[in-house]
Amino acid sequence: MDLYGNSVYLLENQCKGCTNCIKHCPTQAIRVRNGKAVISTEKCIDCGECIRICPHHAKKAKRGFIDAINNYDYSVALPAPALYGQVNHLEDVNILLTALKAMGFDDVYEVSAAAEIISRESREYITSHREKWPIISTACPTVVRLIQVRYPDLMDNLLPLITPAELAARQARARAVERTGLPPERIGIFFISPCPSKVTAAKSPIGYKHSDIDCVLAIKDLYPILVSTMGEVADHPEDLAISGKIGISWGITGGEAGGLLSDAYVAADGIENIIRVLEDLEDDKFSSDLEFIELNACNGGCVGGVMTVENPFAAKAKMQALRKYMPVSATHNVKTYPYDAEWTDNVEYMPVFELADNLKDSMAKMSEIEALCKELPGLDCGCCGAPTCRALAEDVTRGVAKKSDCSYVLREYLHKLTDDFHELNQI
Repeated sequence: MDLYGNSVYLLENQCKGCTNCIKHCPTQAIRVRNGKAVISTEKCIDCGECIRICPHHAKKAKRGFIDAINNYDYSVALPAPALYGQVNHLEDVNILLTALKAMGFDDVYEVSAAAEIISRESREYITSHREKWPIISTACPTVVRLIQVRYPDLMDNLLPLITPAELAARQARARAVERTGLPPERIGIFFISPCPSKVTAAKSPIGYKHSDIDCVLAIKDLYPILVSTMGEVADHPEDLAISGKIGISWGITGGEAGGLLSDAYVAADGIENIIRVLEDLEDDKFSSDLEFIELNACNGGCVGGVMTVENPFAAKAKMQALRKYMPVSATHNVKTYPYDAEWTDNVEYMPVFELADNLKDSMAKMSEIEALCKELPGLDCGCCGAPTCRALAEDVTRGVAKKSDCSYVLREYLHKLTDDFHELNQI
């Protein structure tokens, strides 16, 4: 069952059947079967960890390519804030934005500008919904998917606002229609993304039915052309920048929370760290005065996405230097088109880890799993193709694996057969 058209996929001919990916998947969505990795699409949250960790480059992310601009009469590029941290010695954002136009786009609309609007909307929502504190950011689609499949009790804490990329797409399309007179469908909106989860979010939006993003491009695909083009336009950039520190900062850890103008927040990055935060939140380990939790699946924030090129810590330093002399915010000087930033659809818990459809059968399977775990060695070696012994036990109860897939169990079985054979020969 493919719940949301996952972007991460496997190149089977490059997969060597090693266990690196199964050990790092936060939702245990990967198994190794018949010498090849298999991704369970209903459990995959497109975090990109398998792409990052695979030594054989067998995991990839689906995305579009720049030649798709030829399918439209007018095209608009939406650069993610993380893009600014990929370039060395960037002192003027306008150089980068002008280079995007020189690459073939007709217009550019900064996602960081939309982020400043979402920051304002977030402040208002948090202030008026104290009963839901702490509010959890929904800017990272991977985090929302993770909560959907693993943390049903935290669903009400989600911030029900669209992402800055989606708001930027809507604003960019409205501006393009006004400027060109073209029908909306002839205008192509291209988001330049740092990670695969945003590719999935454009295909299967969270909290609303249809995305205004027509195509998602990877930063790493555009980077070589962008850098060379920046050198050509450096002496005569257009005045295109429409955002300030608040918007630019969304590309790094703590940037979104910083835009709330409050110290009552927690900001964490890296998939293991955010799981720890979510589990502590479930266990009520945080203060009741905590207002907001910002979570980014990638280390360093969006600058750590697998579709970027720069080391995330170096990229973060570059962005901090870039924003040093920027205004705090700039969107108050920019025309804003009518918008509704709140979700229009319910975002519901997805019980992909449930063992059965009813409590009685689930309890029976749970007992079976516990019994199997006692028979397995508990080494969590991954040789069976599952990340842990418990995961193998669950697979066995689901009927997709055998206890003998465990090499230790199989070895004991073979030893017993050998002993039995010797006994028979002595009769």
